[in-house]
Amino acid sequence: MAVEHAEHALTPTGYIQHHLTFLTKSTGPTPFWTLHVDTLVMGGLVGLLTFGFLYWVVRGVTAGVPTKRQAFVELAVDFVNNQAKSIFHGDLSFIAPLALTVFVWVLFMNAMDFLPVDIMAYLYRHAFGLTNWRSVPTADVNTTFALALTVWLLMIFFSIKVKGVGGFFHEMFCAPFGNNPVLWIFNFLFNLVEYISKPLSHSLRLYGNMYAGEIIFLLLGLWAATGVAGTIFGAILSAGWAIFHILIVALQAFIFMMLTIVYIAMAHESH
Repeated sequence: MAVEHAEHALTPTGYIQHHLTFLTKSTGPTPFWTLHVDTLVMGGLVGLLTFGFLYWVVRGVTAGVPTKRQAFVELAVDFVNNQAKSIFHGDLSFIAPLALTVFVWVLFMNAMDFLPVDIMAYLYRHAFGLTNWRSVPTADVNTTFALALTVWLLMIFFSIKVKGVGGFFHEMFCAPFGNNPVLWIFNFLFNLVEYISKPLSHSLRLYGNMYAGEIIFLLLGLWAATGVAGTIFGAILSAGWAIFHILIVALQAFIFMMLTIVYIAMAHESH
């Protein structure tokens, strides 16, 4: 991951800030309505390619000896299905495909972190005329919050569907400390903290790990600015970090999937 030695010489701080700047488009009067175009495009593109590949493999499934592609997809489906089955003991017709979608999509969005930032920046600039473009959608907190809030809304939906509106609010005010009116406010505050903390922890865990990984790649890339020896040393360190980062990429996708299953399974339970 060599540092750009272009005519626009950057300080270490400027180099990192340059690579961490989003391509944005404002759609309203406040920053809240600013779209991160690179995040949206890369997330959609990764999803299209990933699930397009899965669709292509499924279309060619045979009953005989499976191809390597088919065997790989079958292993992934069986793995996710077994995880869902071990936690959720109801109908898996919705939660298992949801878990598979979350796991595969997050895994490949995380894997975009392995793209060499300077080579990709050169390609984006010279091939597409893009000065700022970030390749890792999950290193954007907007992506992880959107995914976590979707799971959170599904959790509330299934909680109301299973328990009814009355049962949902009864649980909010009468669990876990009891249904004495004196305890209603304490039950509600306890449950409110739980409901607020779930999307926060769900999203920030993934975002923090992927953002930190991106920062480390950039810091290692700065070694190239010190000369040939620094370039070689930085390349060795980057290769070592990339090998270790494979574990982080896969583990964070797995954790995000497991929390998705757990939260929706909890929505089906009553206190």
